[in-house]
Amino acid sequence: MTHAIRKVAVIGAGTMGAAIAAHAANAGLHVVLLDAPPATLTPDEQARGLALDARAVRNRLVQAGFERMRKARPAALFTADLAQRITLGNTADDIGLIADADWIVEAIVEQIEPKRALMQQIEQVRRPGSIISSNTSGIPIAALAEGRSPEFRQHFLGSHFFNPPRYLYLLELIPTPDTLPEVVAQFRAFAEDVLGKGVVLANDRPNFIANRIGSYLGQVRLRYALERGYSVEEVDNLTGPLIGNPKTATFRLVDLVGLDVSAHVNENLHQAAPEDEEREVFATPDLVHAMLERKLLGNKAGGGFYKQHRSERGKEFWPLNLQTLEYQPPTKVRFDLVGKARKIDDLGERMRFLMANAAGDRAGEFIRDTTLRTLAYAARRIPEISESLADVDSAMRWGFGVRQGPFELWDTLGLRATADQMRQLGIALAPWVEALLEQGGESLYRREGGRATAVYSPAHRAYEPLPHDARVIELATLRAQGHELAANESASVLDLGDGVLCFEFHSKMNSLDPLIVEMGFRALELLGDPAYVGMVVGNQAENFCVGANISMVGMSAMAGQVDALRELVTSNQRLMQALRFAPKPVVAAPYGRVLGGGAEVAMAAARRVAAAESYIGQVELGVGLIPAAGGCKELLRRVLTPVMQASEQVDPLPLFQQVFETIALAKVSESAEQARAMGFLVQGDRVVMNREHLIGEAKREVLRMAAEGYAPPAPAPIYAVGRRAVAAAASNIHQMVVAGYISEYDQKLATALTWVLAGGDFTSPQWVTEQYILDMEVESFMRLACEPRTLERIMAMLQNGKPLRN
Repeated sequence: MTHAIRKVAVIGAGTMGAAIAAHAANAGLHVVLLDAPPATLTPDEQARGLALDARAVRNRLVQAGFERMRKARPAALFTADLAQRITLGNTADDIGLIADADWIVEAIVEQIEPKRALMQQIEQVRRPGSIISSNTSGIPIAALAEGRSPEFRQHFLGSHFFNPPRYLYLLELIPTPDTLPEVVAQFRAFAEDVLGKGVVLANDRPNFIANRIGSYLGQVRLRYALERGYSVEEVDNLTGPLIGNPKTATFRLVDLVGLDVSAHVNENLHQAAPEDEEREVFATPDLVHAMLERKLLGNKAGGGFYKQHRSERGKEFWPLNLQTLEYQPPTKVRFDLVGKARKIDDLGERMRFLMANAAGDRAGEFIRDTTLRTLAYAARRIPEISESLADVDSAMRWGFGVRQGPFELWDTLGLRATADQMRQLGIALAPWVEALLEQGGESLYRREGGRATAVYSPAHRAYEPLPHDARVIELATLRAQGHELAANESASVLDLGDGVLCFEFHSKMNSLDPLIVEMGFRALELLGDPAYVGMVVGNQAENFCVGANISMVGMSAMAGQVDALRELVTSNQRLMQALRFAPKPVVAAPYGRVLGGGAEVAMAAARRVAAAESYIGQVELGVGLIPAAGGCKELLRRVLTPVMQASEQVDPLPLFQQVFETIALAKVSESAEQARAMGFLVQGDRVVMNREHLIGEAKREVLRMAAEGYAPPAPAPIYAVGRRAVAAAASNIHQMVVAGYISEYDQKLATALTWVLAGGDFTSPQWVTEQYILDMEVESFMRLACEPRTLERIMAMLQNGKPLRN
């Protein structure tokens, strides 16, 4: 679809407004960011003799918001230079800058009258046909456009971004009765394709979908804990990954969001939804009032439900005692039922086990009672907050990171059995659920081949087809449909259709191991069949690949199995080179963490179609090793060699230093675009904003390359700087040791890396083969792998998940 939105105007440079402006810039759009001019001078401005009409004063608020955004961590911008796409101004002098904007988003203070006044000001300037949205988490959307022209109201809607907008996938769109359907459709497509968001349509009700259900769930858990004496640690133990939620669980999530923000959202619901049958759940408990008075607001205040504490044991997070409001040392939470449940890998089976064994068990009753109340509440909010069960589920998955939304979970537990449990506990069922059960309904979704194809519509009392986006390819669904061609415990080869294969990792954390390598060669063997035109290397776990299986490396080294370890390393190299020189196009689809061997896999492909949120880096020195599956060779080939091929008159040392620092300092990109600047992505590689489209877009790239008559590259010569680079690096490394920045063992690792990157001790620069550098990688890796201090680093990483600087 062709998108008409090319220029964006954001009004309001607070936390959300500036972050929305940054994300629009990330998406390649031209952005205007405005805020109000101040009414008074600061003491500093007075001291500098400035007047209120000075441009620096007029733009003070917008400039301050812009600077906060640029310094934000995690970063709001993909790369720092994208800030140049944002033009700053103020709403008095520069409101005319919005006249040619295609989308104008209001993100000012959460008060209805200032927002209404701004809408009047926008209408006087905007061009007809431009889309206007209000970014609010709970103010009635239709009320903001009252008094505006019909054409304005037809192009007006709510757009609730979750914070931070760059990282959180959910975007709730809230049309009003006046919003044109074609405007909603256009903006939805733009948000999905260009901004990379998961979009749901919400009704214009307090706190919309995700915050309405999420707030209820948080309050139910808090109140249940207070009433029955559960501790902070117990609640978080029971409400995290055990039941398909993120590690932030319940109280860690509040600390992350901020107790003041959470309390504001709940109080807004308490005031704005008087007809809600469970309105009092949202009232602020005495505990929260007390915490607010003591400024125990969470991470931003240094303490909330947890507080970081340093002791002889190192950094710890001490939980708040909910009775005394004092922090206490952490304890090991143990529940027998939970111990048994954790042995069940499948989430659905685990949840059914917990529910079936909940009666009379302290852990089970907490999970059962709070979960069933929330499922029933979500059902009773239909059709108030949304007509679509699927949109409610998506909002909860995308907004809160849960594995299943409430209606998906209800199906997992069994529609009828769960309803029976609710009745036994005195939990009210929604009338439409009762009607569905009376009709003989046994599920809320209908599935075929592992994919949901239809969902029940309470409004129409019938199952309605779910739209299928051809760009969204679900590997698990293909597997369930019998498209898996080969598999072992760590990897699979799937048929994506249209002659395209997918080489998929599914080992623990997608770490590279011999089984993945074995399946890689099997994938290439299948690729030789004339029926196939190319292959995607991709998967759909939390991260693309976190690197090699260092446990296997460490055990082999400690056992003295040198030959086996050498074969492990060289087989990795052979696979990478086989992928690189495959006769048909191989496209990698990296996303999330792409570390060590994961970066080498991505670089080995003919092309990369990367998710915008790809964090790529060669981090091997952190465990006392160097890249040895082609990582050193590839960065030399990408960063240094092309420049020297163009002219050997260029000084190679700065380019050599760039490659050296990228690996030696274990630099990891903060985005795919930053990875491009580091050399992990190259010209021609694509970046996809919407990760859900990643495999589909990678497949499309394979088909395009095949149609254009792809031919594999010829082996490339590598420019080896030799002795000059070794000497320069040695001097820098020595200075870092003397200054105390690195240890003596870091010096040894950096020296080994320098030797490989320089190509050895050539007296003058030489052109060498790829295999020459690959052989040097292996030899250096083998020497380091058998060093006691490397083994110490490996063990520390395995035990603590953090690098050891010994």
